[in-house]
Amino acid sequence: MNEAVRTSQGGDLRVLTWEAERFLYREADLLDTRRYEDWLMTLHEEIVYFMPMQRNTRHNELRRESTREGVDISWFEEGKWTLSKRIEQIRTGVHFAEEPVSRVTHHVSNVYVSEVADACSEISVSSRVLVRQNRNQYESMVLSARRSDVLQKVGGEWQLRRREIALTENVLTVKMLTTFL
Repeated sequence: MNEAVRTSQGGDLRVLTWEAERFLYREADLLDTRRYEDWLMTLHEEIVYFMPMQRNTRHNELRRESTREGVDISWFEEGKWTLSKRIEQIRTGVHFAEEPVSRVTHHVSNVYVSEVADACSEISVSSRVLVRQNRNQYESMVLSARRSDVLQKVGGEWQLRRREIALTENVLTVKMLTTFL
């Protein structure tokens, strides 16, 4: 049985999922190979890149588990301009946290399209990411997170319009947070 799984928008969900996977895997490769300017080109002009802080909460207060965008403090709440400035800073060679540069590997998994909108030109994508970073001889970190992304088709290509990153940690034990998740 090789029937296409259709969305309410008329698109093939398997094709959209494959395209989302390809986008996220390529993004991981661009970041791992330090092709930051190419990565910036995959970001929508109005991107929201948000990583809330996590709190330990009781089971009946889960709505308070993450800090709120635009209201509470967060690890990241950035747009394309801010992300480009972070890259420029790394490229100067005098960014203390990235000199010498880190070696980073992104492992992306559990990718699925959770919502399709706007005649299949916008999709919500859920994924998991495990990021390993090594710097100098003995500095290593591992971060694990759930990501909720919105990809939007612009000029026939997918662009990242929104990313929310929910770390599994509520206390970061890393010295610095310079990598892009």
